[in-house]
Amino acid sequence: MAITSLLQRLSAERNRRFVGREREVELFLDAISSRELPFHILHVFGPGGVGKTTLMQQFLRFCERSKISTIYVEGRNIEAAPESFISTLHSLMALNESDSPLDVLAQREERNVILIDTYEAITQLDEWLREVFLPHLSVNTLIVIAGRNPLSSGWCSDPGWQALMHTLPLRNLTPEESQTYLTTRDIPTTQHQAILEFTHGHPLALSLVAEVFAQGKEISFQAESAPNVVKTLLSRFIKEVPTPLHRMALEACAVIRLTTEAALNQILAVPQNTLAGEARSLGEILDVHDLFEWLRGLSFIESGQLGLFPHDLAREVLIADLRWRNSEFYNELHHRARQYYTKRLGQTQGQEKHRVLLDYIFLHRDNSAIRSCFTWGEQSSLLTDSLRETDKTALLGMVAEYEGEESAKIADRWLKRQPQNVVVFRDLHSEPAGFAMMVALHTASVEDLNADPGALASWQYLQTHAPLRPSEGATIFRFWMARDTYQAVSPTQSLIFINFVQYFQKTPGLAYTFLPCAQADSWTAMLNYFDLTRLSEIDFTVEGRHYGVYGHDWRIVSPAAWKEFLARKEVTTAGESVDNTPVGEPLLVLSQPEFVEAVQNALRNFSCPDVLQNNPLVRSRSVYEVLRSVSEQVATKASMSESPLDTQLPDKSFSGHSPEHINALQNLVKQAVESLQSSPRDEKLYRAVYRTYLNPAPTQEQAAELLDLPFSTYRRHLKAGMTRVTDILWQREIS
Repeated sequence: MAITSLLQRLSAERNRRFVGREREVELFLDAISSRELPFHILHVFGPGGVGKTTLMQQFLRFCERSKISTIYVEGRNIEAAPESFISTLHSLMALNESDSPLDVLAQREERNVILIDTYEAITQLDEWLREVFLPHLSVNTLIVIAGRNPLSSGWCSDPGWQALMHTLPLRNLTPEESQTYLTTRDIPTTQHQAILEFTHGHPLALSLVAEVFAQGKEISFQAESAPNVVKTLLSRFIKEVPTPLHRMALEACAVIRLTTEAALNQILAVPQNTLAGEARSLGEILDVHDLFEWLRGLSFIESGQLGLFPHDLAREVLIADLRWRNSEFYNELHHRARQYYTKRLGQTQGQEKHRVLLDYIFLHRDNSAIRSCFTWGEQSSLLTDSLRETDKTALLGMVAEYEGEESAKIADRWLKRQPQNVVVFRDLHSEPAGFAMMVALHTASVEDLNADPGALASWQYLQTHAPLRPSEGATIFRFWMARDTYQAVSPTQSLIFINFVQYFQKTPGLAYTFLPCAQADSWTAMLNYFDLTRLSEIDFTVEGRHYGVYGHDWRIVSPAAWKEFLARKEVTTAGESVDNTPVGEPLLVLSQPEFVEAVQNALRNFSCPDVLQNNPLVRSRSVYEVLRSVSEQVATKASMSESPLDTQLPDKSFSGHSPEHINALQNLVKQAVESLQSSPRDEKLYRAVYRTYLNPAPTQEQAAELLDLPFSTYRRHLKAGMTRVTDILWQREIS
């Protein structure tokens, strides 16, 4: 049919751009075409911009095509009063002045539809509509109500309305539907992925981004480069924010994975002389419970079993706006959240610790290298458990399915040798949904190592490149997989990675970890971000299947240093420059003989900074820990000052020339020497070392005279004292 009017042109264009919603449309069409309505209230609800009005207008077009009498009421255009609602109907129905809309609607025998959009604007009419107006309508009337929020409890608690209602939550478009829409808007396919990652299929967001391209303002899409898009979306989600503290609460909710009252209380805690002072100027400091309940009532905030969380797009928009508008406070929120989760990690065990670790890693979600490698929702019902005898058949079956029979034989061998190092992830039926096997290489026999190409390659690498010292261990995460998805991103895979993090944080003496991956290249960005190095020389093959290996030396970058390193990267995005060097020049991993020689050199040159700067101990883990402790004390004092934004620890580069490093080494040695005084047996050793190195006499002979000792006795005490000091420092280095 030829288009003869602008109205027809508008309708045709709207139809062309309408994508998806097949289920919703089918439900509506079935209802209006049925002989007897299956329900009389169809309630469509969802957050702002999700497409409620577009769907309602589509419903209107379907009714017009089917010649069904339809009234479209826009809630925001009327006053929330019964007389205003009746007056609007009177006008829309084009009735005579004396006619009553309610009487006319009650007498209609043919099918008719009333569409009420933006229902949240007239919620004051809720009881009147439910109790007075709607019950008097014709039985052939279908009422479609669209709004941001679920209907009030009055509808749900009434058994009559319960039977006559159908609820239709409206969610974002699927990735396929979103791509279809972008194609209809002639958006280059090269931009689809970036747009989908930002919009998550939110219809209004897709439309706004498409408009940016239509105006030719962007070659590639980035949320930060389109602040007007973010501003428009933000206004759709939030009409108004009552106070600055409410805005802080909303921004905190966007930054963290799940919001609880406890988390909100800690993250919003502010010094009395800063933000709290601003809050007092508003009249009062709101209770965190009030802020939490306000968040809970927002249409784009979901309530889960473990806390509140924003819809995906709402989170993206809030974060993009905050980063663009106030990047310093964005960094500060991350710092506070990190402190809270660090504290919680020390207070939790088991499943709760896993959840806190996921919350901790979530702070890195803004980087696309991390975002795509975890499932972030709270939907996982998996339980972490130890190995049971009855699990073995299922676990070996997984290995055989994904890695072959030869690998299954290797896995069976390790199950028998190290069953205590297997973690099983169970589904709701207590069946294994996946597992991880951590093989301790340092306790394995030569026979077992030779039977496994993966373990053998890692062990040989250690002997050549990073020999273990006494009391140190090394682990290969030899097998890890989900029952249904192998090593692909999934809730099970995410939990496996969380378990790996927990493993190296809690395992004493852990010097090295190895992680083999079936599709090694696909994990490069994420694993490099977490400071795992690709060790191509120890890749291995089993039964024709190739595995790439990543590794990390925890003696060079300890778990504590690793957390500090990640904190520096936390607020960067994939496109921003990131310092991938955790602690400047790498730490040195000294063998015991090398360490003894370095300590003796440090004692002999204790008062010579120019010589000490070349001592290997300047780049030891022990010196780094001293510097880190000092940095934390500085940061703690800074956090108590008037400026709460000193969030990062000073970066200590091991150049070998910094006075701070030399002072740290001197203090380390001095503490070890002075610790000898705590034992009566070692007191004499302390005096010999003190008079020779810390406060030296001109010569050793004079030192013996000052100590009133025969020279041979003095030499014996000095040698024993140096040995004791070396032992103390060595234990500190490897502990």
